[in-house]
Amino acid sequence: MSKSLLFIPDISGYTKFIQSTEVEHSQHVISELLEVLVNANTQNLKLAEIEGDALFFYKENEIPSQENLLAQVESMFTAFYSHLKMLEKNRVCPCNACATAPDLELKIIAHSGNLQHIEVQGNRKPFGEQVIEAHRLLKNSVDSDNYVLISRTLALDVMLSPYYSSKIYRFRQGSDLYDDREMEYIYSVIDPKELKLRSFSEPKRVTFEKPAPITITKQYPVSAGELLEYITNYSYRHYWTEGIDQLDYNENEVTRVGSEHTCVVNGKHLNFITITKEPKPGSLIYGEFTDSPSILDGYYQFYHFTPTGENSCELEIEAFWKAKSPIKKIVVALVGKKIFRKNIEKAMTGLLHFVENMS
Repeated sequence: MSKSLLFIPDISGYTKFIQSTEVEHSQHVISELLEVLVNANTQNLKLAEIEGDALFFYKENEIPSQENLLAQVESMFTAFYSHLKMLEKNRVCPCNACATAPDLELKIIAHSGNLQHIEVQGNRKPFGEQVIEAHRLLKNSVDSDNYVLISRTLALDVMLSPYYSSKIYRFRQGSDLYDDREMEYIYSVIDPKELKLRSFSEPKRVTFEKPAPITITKQYPVSAGELLEYITNYSYRHYWTEGIDQLDYNENEVTRVGSEHTCVVNGKHLNFITITKEPKPGSLIYGEFTDSPSILDGYYQFYHFTPTGENSCELEIEAFWKAKSPIKKIVVALVGKKIFRKNIEKAMTGLLHFVENMS
């Protein structure tokens, strides 16, 4: 029987992150990162299980070459830190989970051996001594939370020197006792600065030469951060906005600049994207843009959240639009502006009732 690869990416700092931050957003962040790691699987590894903050992959009866193994490790670290960088740059939520997500780190454990399997409810899973050893290696004496650890067994299989060094890797030797048995390994701390992080669409701050044609302000008996959550969490949208037939969005994603959602109103699909502009001093800001209404060439709506107390805030909504043709400008001036104002006022009143019921 040929040897198999066992491969475990594990998110460092998970327990503290989950226990000390907002539960819903921390779960979304971890879910996104695990999905990013799954998508960074370049060696056709089989996912055996999702273990909370870790993924257990294996490659049955085959071990990648040294080059492919190191490339797989680099791919996952690069994907992980690229996503964290995007979360940091495109963040609109002020909560502790979203603010501290960039502090998360990654460790990867890689081992090899002969696999056995068990079947649970029709699912065939790796089982046996090597699986236990791979998981035990997660608890080691490496003085870092951001590294790759390769068992000595696997290092010998792929002929990887314990002193291998490159721009990304600087391997060292280590060992630990597990049940009075010493397990040797090599490890390399990974410096994210040495990774070639993937590019992403950075937030473009929208600017306007003139004041907003519509500005409406209302007081709310809730903190600015909590009100922002009610508005940016699209699962709440139908509670305070009338006429929504359907709302399509990524339920596993924390809303950020670039997030998209589609609102179906009276059978019409309105496609929105999250945008931002310079916030007012001491305020939080959230913005949406759509070019779906045929009457306009673009519609912008910004929400400014200004704290007025520990459990109170002022919400100001600004509306801007683009109408290029003379006909569109006339229609907006005669009818559109009144409709926009009426809809915003109705939504703000609905939001107030929703907030009061949630209190």
